[in-house]
Amino acid sequence: MGRGILLLRSSLLRPLLHAHLSTNPLPAQNHPPLLSRHGVLPSPPNASRPRTLPPSRPSSDALFLSRRPFSSSSSPSNIVLIGSEEALDTALTKVQDEKLPAIFYFTAVWCGPCRFISPIIEEMSQKFPHVTTYKIDIDLEGLGGMLSKLKIYSVPTFHFFQNGQKAAEIVGADATKLKNTMEDLYNCSCCIQEITAARG
Repeated sequence: MGRGILLLRSSLLRPLLHAHLSTNPLPAQNHPPLLSRHGVLPSPPNASRPRTLPPSRPSSDALFLSRRPFSSSSSPSNIVLIGSEEALDTALTKVQDEKLPAIFYFTAVWCGPCRFISPIIEEMSQKFPHVTTYKIDIDLEGLGGMLSKLKIYSVPTFHFFQNGQKAAEIVGADATKLKNTMEDLYNCSCCIQEITAARG
C-alpha cells in the first residue's frame, strides 16, 4: 500500500488519540522518539517542559503541524474553494441539477499527498477550463455530516461528475490515474460545446 493513500481524517484520529492518552498517560520521564510521530512533541534535552503549539492552533491538532497555505493566489479561476457545509451542498446540487462536469477534491492542509497532487490539479484545470473543481478542506467546521454522507474517509479523494452523476472516484495521490480519468471523462469536443452553449 503506497504512502498517503489511506490517511484518516483528523476528526477520526483525535478521539482515538484522546482515548489512548486517557487510558495510557504519558510517563513523566523522557518521551521515546516514536511518540513524536503520534502528535507528542518531544522536549529538547535541556527543556523543563514539553513544547506547545502556537496559540493560533488548538493543541488537539498536534497530529497535523504542517502550515502550508491551502491554495495559491495563482489558482485557475475554475477552482472554487468551498468554505462551509452549505456551500458544499449548494455546489453538489448545482452540479447534479444542471448536469455540469465537475470534480470535488477533498483535501487537508496537513496532507502531504494532497500537496503533491495540488499542482497537477491546477495544471489539469487549465487544460479543462469547462470543468469546475470544487476544493474542500475536510477540517472545516461543520462538514462532518456531509463528509460522512459522501463517504469521505481519507484524503486526497476526488469525485468526478459528468451529466449530473458521479462517474468516477479516486482515493489517493495517483497523478497518472487522475490525468487519465480527466482525459476519459472531459476530453470530448461535444461535452465542451454543450457546456459552452449552456453557459453562453
